[in-house]
Amino acid sequence: MTSQGRKKQFGQHFLADPNILGVIERLAELGPDDVVLEIGPGEGVLTRYLAERVRHVHAVEIDRELEPALRDIAANVDVVFGDALQLDLPQDATKLVANLPYNVATPLIVESLDGLPNVGLWCVMVQREVADRFFATPGTKDYGAVSVLVQLAAERTGFHPVSRTVFRPPPNVDSALVAFRRTELPAGYARIKQVVAAAFGHRRKTLPNSLALAGLVSREQAAAALDALGRPVNTRAEALAPPEFVALAEALG
Repeated sequence: MTSQGRKKQFGQHFLADPNILGVIERLAELGPDDVVLEIGPGEGVLTRYLAERVRHVHAVEIDRELEPALRDIAANVDVVFGDALQLDLPQDATKLVANLPYNVATPLIVESLDGLPNVGLWCVMVQREVADRFFATPGTKDYGAVSVLVQLAAERTGFHPVSRTVFRPPPNVDSALVAFRRTELPAGYARIKQVVAAAFGHRRKTLPNSLALAGLVSREQAAAALDALGRPVNTRAEALAPPEFVALAEALG
C-alpha cells in the first residue's frame, strides 16, 4: 500500500499551518502542569508545540511509517504505536488535545468520557459535522447518541471553524476545533450509555420498539418508563433531552 493510501486508510490529514497551533493553545488552556494525551500525532507538528508548553505528552500513533518523524521529539514526550481504540490509554492524562483521525474521532471521544476520568478538558480537531453533533440540540438532524453522552459529561467552552488549507493533504470535508470541559458524570453512567445506544440504534422507530429490538427491556417496560417521564408511547430518541435519558435509565431500573 502506498504512503498516500495508508494515510487515507487511517483518516490522517497532517497539520501544515502553524497559525492554528495558537488557537489550539488558547482553546486547550494549556499550562505547565498539564499531562496531555494526543491521539494521531502524525508528523509531530502539534506534539512539538505541546511539549514546549506542558509537563508531559503521551502520543499514540497507529502508523509505524511515521516513527522516524516522531523519534526523539523531547524528553517529556512518549510515543506509543498502536490503535488507540485497542490500547490501555494513560490514566494520568489531564487533557486530550489532538487532531483526531476522522475515522475514529467519535468512538474515541465517547470512550474517553468515562474511560479517562482524569481528563478534565478536551480540545480536538474533527470533521465539522462531528463537531456539530457533540452539542446538537434535541430534534435536530445532528442530534444523536454522541450528543447525549458528551452533553451529560461535559460543557462546551470553545469552537473554531478550520479551513481545509491547514491540512496536508487537504481533506474533502470542513473541520472544526471544539473544546469542552468535564462536568460531573451522572450516577449509573454505564447503564445510561446502554440505554442511549439502544435508543438511537433504530432511529426511525419509537423508543419502546428500539429498546425492545436491542434486547434491553420489553416494549411494555419501555412504554411504562416513558409514561413515568410524561412522554407518549410514540416518542422517538431524538425528542429526549440528555437529562431525560438519565431519568429514562432510572425508570427502566
